[in-house]
Amino acid sequence: MILVYTGNGKGKTSAAVGQAIRAYGHGYKVAFSQFLKRDAQAGEQVVLRKLLDKNFLAGGIGFFRNNSNFDLHRKKALLTLDWIWTKIKSNFFLVVADEILYALGLKLLLEEEIKNTLFLAKDCGVHLVLTGRGLPKFIEQEADLISEIKEIKHPYSKGITANKGIEF
Repeated sequence: MILVYTGNGKGKTSAAVGQAIRAYGHGYKVAFSQFLKRDAQAGEQVVLRKLLDKNFLAGGIGFFRNNSNFDLHRKKALLTLDWIWTKIKSNFFLVVADEILYALGLKLLLEEEIKNTLFLAKDCGVHLVLTGRGLPKFIEQEADLISEIKEIKHPYSKGITANKGIEF
């Protein structure tokens, strides 16, 4: 199945982490990747690395703020996508592509590269989780499950900065 957690609300990565833990708890092989987050940036990475070891990858270099580092961001996104393909071809039960929709929206990954990943996962019988904002129609059509996380209220709108342990 193709599972998508999208929307403008907080909790997409948290939902993907929960999905991964559920599958792992049943003894299934799980791989978890993050496209934009650099290693040691977010709290969930500590737990995922302990749990999944080499089957966890934070493949990004951090926030994409402008095009000055576009080539490096694109290179890291392609390396992360290649890592995902390796896990899919190794018959993992569940592979998470956290923030892949952001990478697509920023043109760090191309539509064709994502389509090929979806088709590969389906051909190999691997469950693939995608997260991020900006769900394109082609993924919506291929997805088996889509959950939209909607922001109703967020402290950022009051000028409150991100809190360690809550937002990252």
